[in-house]
Amino acid sequence: MRTPLSWLAGRYSLGARSVRLAALGSVTASIAIIVTGGIVRVTGSGLGCTDWPMCTGETLAPTAEMGMHGAIEFGNRLLTGVLCAVVGWVIITARLQEKPMPAVLRGGWAQFWIVVLNAVVGGVTVWMRLSPYIVAAHFLAATLLLTAAVYTWHAAYAAYADADGERTGAPAPLAPAPLAPGSVARIRALSTALVAVTALLVVVGTLATGSGPHAGDSSDVARMPFDWTGVTVVHGVLAGATLVLAGALLSALPRDGFGAARRKTAIFLAVLLGQGLVGLVQSLTALPSLLVMLHLLGAALVWTGVLQVHFTVRRARPGRSGPLGDSGTPLPRPRGASTYV
Repeated sequence: MRTPLSWLAGRYSLGARSVRLAALGSVTASIAIIVTGGIVRVTGSGLGCTDWPMCTGETLAPTAEMGMHGAIEFGNRLLTGVLCAVVGWVIITARLQEKPMPAVLRGGWAQFWIVVLNAVVGGVTVWMRLSPYIVAAHFLAATLLLTAAVYTWHAAYAAYADADGERTGAPAPLAPAPLAPGSVARIRALSTALVAVTALLVVVGTLATGSGPHAGDSSDVARMPFDWTGVTVVHGVLAGATLVLAGALLSALPRDGFGAARRKTAIFLAVLLGQGLVGLVQSLTALPSLLVMLHLLGAALVWTGVLQVHFTVRRARPGRSGPLGDSGTPLPRPRGASTYV
């Protein structure tokens, strides 16, 4: 069945760089929607618009009487429209490629449906008068969107690199010797464990938020029935475990064949340490709004970083050219193939 996109693809094509930039834009917009959601919460503007999808029962936009809270909440809703446009551009640029990019296209459509999901959860959040459990689900849905965006970005970058390599005819650099299968498996296991513990860190962070003082509105909003101090301690322990796993992964990654993964792991460690410092200071200073927003930004950057590490580790081809087998060992190269160091 012919679609408008297939009709366009038959007449126009875009360079691989365009889809890479579009995917980066979707990551930026996904982080922005998380941060602006935090601004809505810490300014007490969660019910600035008292209804959804309309701002009030009669108007789409806030009225002057609703003041700054209405403007902040409505601004966050408008950003969802911007996000839809960015995701749409990812889908279009991926479709209008001479060389198919199915992974990027799948990632773009996944983002589209998650944006729809997130909008619905946002509406339920308003209808449920900022139930802390729905607010947590709203944040996790935004994090799921960021996950899809980072996956798409990584896929676009990989496709862009492959397309550039084909254009220049340059072979991929290779490590001088293959790694033992057990070493590759250990590295991948550490990477998977790092993602799992970081995900648990994010989830427990939503429990700390749901138990804390920033309910999202100045009215009497219920909080989660957890001891905030206890949840915060668990959150800190998980942050420490994440730090240890990241350090172990960096130590396990060899320089040959995993150079990109080492660089991204080192950056992830730096971001994680900065996020831990912000979290510690905000806990000791009664959760000032500015630090809470910085901590939300840090959470988005930490999650982006750990996914980048994991996807880069999974893509690495240590030792020899060509794809890796299921066990992590390089598949045999054709006879006579040259080796580049």
